[in-house]
Amino acid sequence: MEKRRINWSLWAGFALTVLAFVSYFLFFSEFPVTRDVPWVNFLLFGLAAVLLVIGLRRAFRRATSYRGKISGPILALLSLAVLGFFCFGVFVESRRLPSAIGAPQVGQKAPEFSLPDINGRSVSLSELLSAPLAAPPAPGRRPKGVLLVFYRGYW
Repeated sequence: MEKRRINWSLWAGFALTVLAFVSYFLFFSEFPVTRDVPWVNFLLFGLAAVLLVIGLRRAFRRATSYRGKISGPILALLSLAVLGFFCFGVFVESRRLPSAIGAPQVGQKAPEFSLPDINGRSVSLSELLSAPLAAPPAPGRRPKGVLLVFYRGYW
């Protein structure tokens, strides 16, 4: 009787699932490109799913050569649970985070502030309201407002 080999794709798929889950919180949540939509993690989860499917096919089609008839479905279900927990945390629970206390609401006048621009020069809100930076308006006209765009930066 031939000794059955370890079904490495099952274990590699499960390990990649765990890596995809953990890497978001340790590394990919730092960058805005991968924080808002964790596409790198979904690619890792997809690759893990491919490995798990290959491993399950091996385990059930060539049971005499490969192990994994019992551990394969267990690892696949655990991987699916990890993916479900990840999606729930990223897409559902992150929307329930409380708003900042004292943050201005839409339409509310912003308090006076001063921030550096892309050149490092300090620009205040009153400066922007008196004359815009790009093209000056017609003589005697002041801008009606300023559009403030806040994005998640490096903090």
